[in-house]
Amino acid sequence: MSDKSTIFIFIDDETKPIAEVQSPVSFELDTRKLTDGNHVLKIVSKDPTGKEGIRKIPFEVRNGPAIAIEGMKEHAVVDGVLPLMINAYGKGDQKSFLIEGSETPQSIPWWVWTLIIGFAGWALYYLFTYFSMGQ
Repeated sequence: MSDKSTIFIFIDDETKPIAEVQSPVSFELDTRKLTDGNHVLKIVSKDPTGKEGIRKIPFEVRNGPAIAIEGMKEHAVVDGVLPLMINAYGKGDQKSFLIEGSETPQSIPWWVWTLIIGFAGWALYYLFTYFSMGQ
């Protein structure tokens, strides 16, 4: 009988493990083989006496293109016609980064408009008081 624990690694509710190894182990999980969405990594350890331990780790895979949307948030209550801005871009691979299309355009925030209008109002006030004092 071995004095090391055996580790079985499962993904989601699969009955066949993706790996069966002796501990300790370093393991690389290739998420490119999984569909995008929520998954569970289940690790079952069996010690030399036959006792089992289980650990479940939920995780989310996003290998596909990232999707950004402006104009609606999750769980929003909406009505009427909604103007939406949607952008989807891929990440490339591990060796190269796709720069084109990777930034999501966004509308100008309300506080920037407030600053611009406030500065323009202050500038006009300053100009009117400056020219009125000169005459």
